[in-house]
Amino acid sequence: MLVTTHVETVVLLSKGEVDSKKIRVEFSLEDMDMSEFQDGATYTQIKDYVLEHSGLKVSNLYISQIKRKCGIEVGKNYNLPKSEDSRQPMCPPEKEKAIREAFKYFGMI
Repeated sequence: MLVTTHVETVVLLSKGEVDSKKIRVEFSLEDMDMSEFQDGATYTQIKDYVLEHSGLKVSNLYISQIKRKCGIEVGKNYNLPKSEDSRQPMCPPEKEKAIREAFKYFGMI
């Protein structure tokens, strides 16, 4: 795999030494390793699985709580409470079990 032409192109683009304002770029995902992007299921997929298999509706809050318990990385929470002494409801045991089953199904744990 020869990388020098790509590096030269990037350097030229960053210096603004390209005459045309339109640059054609070809990109293929076939050769890329996508394994690091596949962290499991989305929150919607987990909710749908839990509803279908156990009949329970679960919230994003409950899913993120169980993710933390299982050691799965969770994104930053931008919906922080306004007061410091506010309390969050804890996930009930039956919903925790259903969420863990979904995690197992999707290969997250």
